[in-house]
Amino acid sequence: MPGPLEGKVAVVAGATRGAGRGIAVELGAAGATVYVSGRSTRAQRSEYDRPETVEDTADLVTAAGGRGIAVPTDHLDPAAVRALVDRVDDEQGRLDVLVNDIWGAEHLFAWDAPVWEHDLDKGLRLLRLAVETHAITSHHALPLLLRHPGGLVVEMTDGTVEYNRDTYRVSFFYDVAKSSVLRMAFALGHELGPRGATAVALTPGWMRSEIMLDQFGVREENWRDALTEVPHFAISETPRYVGRAVAALAADPRLTRWNGQSLSSGGLAGVYGFTDLDGSRPDAWRYLVEVQDAGKPADVTGYR
Repeated sequence: MPGPLEGKVAVVAGATRGAGRGIAVELGAAGATVYVSGRSTRAQRSEYDRPETVEDTADLVTAAGGRGIAVPTDHLDPAAVRALVDRVDDEQGRLDVLVNDIWGAEHLFAWDAPVWEHDLDKGLRLLRLAVETHAITSHHALPLLLRHPGGLVVEMTDGTVEYNRDTYRVSFFYDVAKSSVLRMAFALGHELGPRGATAVALTPGWMRSEIMLDQFGVREENWRDALTEVPHFAISETPRYVGRAVAALAADPRLTRWNGQSLSSGGLAGVYGFTDLDGSRPDAWRYLVEVQDAGKPADVTGYR
């Protein structure tokens, strides 16, 4: 049986690992052709110096039932992004879904460091990677996406607009970056809505990315071993969970109802009925407010 996104074309910018990879795979599982971009390839690693590659992600997309196409791209390079979009145009003639998940700054921010103590070069590099890349990619890709009505742009961030409005996020540069992406989705909603497309901001919850699992010294198979050290990690989710959120949005005939809004994987699971890989439905942002930030003991009862 054809998937709900059969015949649709997506670009997942920043699909090497984490949420980007999870999104690309789930779009593929729904039948889409997915162009996956990023800097880490089998021939050369990015400054992250991690083993995940865009080619690996493309293979996972294809194995899931879609068509994965790896296009190594530095999204700070306008010419490289233009070449990516031109290739999609030449090969497909359309773009239905654009996911701006470029980040690449895990090693650039310091927790609770005020702006005058934070390494300035690292902070400015973080802003370029997390904000400028999204603007460059949208600038080049949106004319193709607007060629056919019904397109979707997903701005990936960390935190909902409500949570980030009231909560200091990590440090000055991190806070500004994540809040800027939320505002990008709002602005794009105003620009795309009258032209037949939809823009949203989307956040996963506490995600078990490759980097997070490594940090806790666990694998996906035994991730609960980390709970003895970090009990609230019990609310965490796989990258595929937010991937299913994007796939559900892209297949929704009433997609325009979300235009300009800030959404979360857990919130959308309650609307569309999808689950994480283990069959659970974690609602991390509600849990963070009502349990973790409220100083209560870890207890995910009623939250997943």
